[in-house]
Amino acid sequence: MINKFLLETVIYLIEIIKYLMTLLVGKNLLKSISDEPVKKEYRKLQVDDPPIFDVPEKLNHQILIAEYELKHGKEFSPVKPRKKKASVPKDVSCPKCGAPQAYLYDNNGGRGQYLCKVCDTTFNPKNYYQKSVVLRCPHCSKTLEKIKVRKDFYVYKCKNDNCSFYQNNLKSMTKSEKQDFKKNPGKFKVRYIFRDFTFDFKPLSKESPVKSKVSLPNIMISSYTLGLILTYYVNYGLSSRKTAALLKDVHGIKISHQAILNYVNAVSIVVKPFIDNYDYKLSDSFCGDETYIKVNGKWNYIFFFFDAVKKIILSYRVSPHRDTETAVKAIDDALSKLKEIPKDLNLITDGNPIYLLAQHFFASHGIKFDVTQVIGLTNKDEVSKEYRPLKQIIERLNRTFKGNYRATTGFGSPNGSVAFVTMFVAYFNFLRPHSALEGKTPVILEELESMSNMPTRWCKFIELSQDFVLNNCTITAQ
Repeated sequence: MINKFLLETVIYLIEIIKYLMTLLVGKNLLKSISDEPVKKEYRKLQVDDPPIFDVPEKLNHQILIAEYELKHGKEFSPVKPRKKKASVPKDVSCPKCGAPQAYLYDNNGGRGQYLCKVCDTTFNPKNYYQKSVVLRCPHCSKTLEKIKVRKDFYVYKCKNDNCSFYQNNLKSMTKSEKQDFKKNPGKFKVRYIFRDFTFDFKPLSKESPVKSKVSLPNIMISSYTLGLILTYYVNYGLSSRKTAALLKDVHGIKISHQAILNYVNAVSIVVKPFIDNYDYKLSDSFCGDETYIKVNGKWNYIFFFFDAVKKIILSYRVSPHRDTETAVKAIDDALSKLKEIPKDLNLITDGNPIYLLAQHFFASHGIKFDVTQVIGLTNKDEVSKEYRPLKQIIERLNRTFKGNYRATTGFGSPNGSVAFVTMFVAYFNFLRPHSALEGKTPVILEELESMSNMPTRWCKFIELSQDFVLNNCTITAQ
């Protein structure tokens, strides 16, 4: 009885301690941390039409003065200020024609506005003409105002209350929405918005492959043993330690698990140019999604884009961020595999707004395609009902990848994660039979058809990749 009483007392005291710690810190420190990535609902994003890009006219004051003197037959005289206090500073020049201080008037009594006698331009130090491009609202032609600075872009807004876009949005509101708008204006998007991307990226440009620290011709194992390693590690999703144990216990080959990771990294860099630049025969049904991979104990993201008909992985970007720049690069990886971009190209994605921003980025570079977003897990609208099968196809790809990735439990470096994903894509596209393709691989290589087993197929695939690199690529040191 005494032991039971003491046990109940201890449990009671533990609960009191938990409660006091929660009050003191503001959160429950004893709550177990989930190993699953946090899933959040995406905020609805509306991307408006592109703005008017107004390039200010630039003139040359010397040419204007010469034309004046030729036309009027007299010298073009400088400005003679009436008041010395109202003179223009020596370092000020006209932003439109470049006329120096001698040809400028003080236009408002020393309050910072000037008038150029040469081109009749009124300006101040923060003038329209000092900008290389002026962004204007496509609905009212008023200059857009920068309101926010984000990681990948600047946000510009039209603040003209008489703008037709703004007025039409107000008129389209219901009575209850108008009342809510007065109390919570931030809940509604009623003004024209434009996002100017700040990252430097050229669409549809190729990158040179990087040379591995491990040279494949110099490794201390046979090519068949390398094929065995890749078969166990990549095809069957075994960890590097289990692969090393299997080689020793079954084949009598002693190799450390770190050596296996080094070999996989070396092979991934050799095969990457081949799988990225192969002349794929593609359909017009592309879908994209992100899945998770752990790097240095933190969740990173893999951006997959997939040909839903041919079952070919087109893009496999690994990034610590789920941001617009990575979405742009992932879509660019897919588009670069097309000989020409179809006019009716439509990418099917989830509700993540970064894909709409990526579409906006490509449109600003003259590359146009549609993005259809399938939102949620149920078909609440006609769009989701029509395109749900494509979304489910790439979800199955994610599950296939996770089945291969699960045994690794994560990676200690970004290079390790990229190497693993690259090898998975090589296996999926060229070596893995697919049930939807009648047991054939998505990409059929005639050179692999005569190979009797998977290790020899891996060896031949590496050979084809090496020949491609030697004949087509300029390799840079890592």
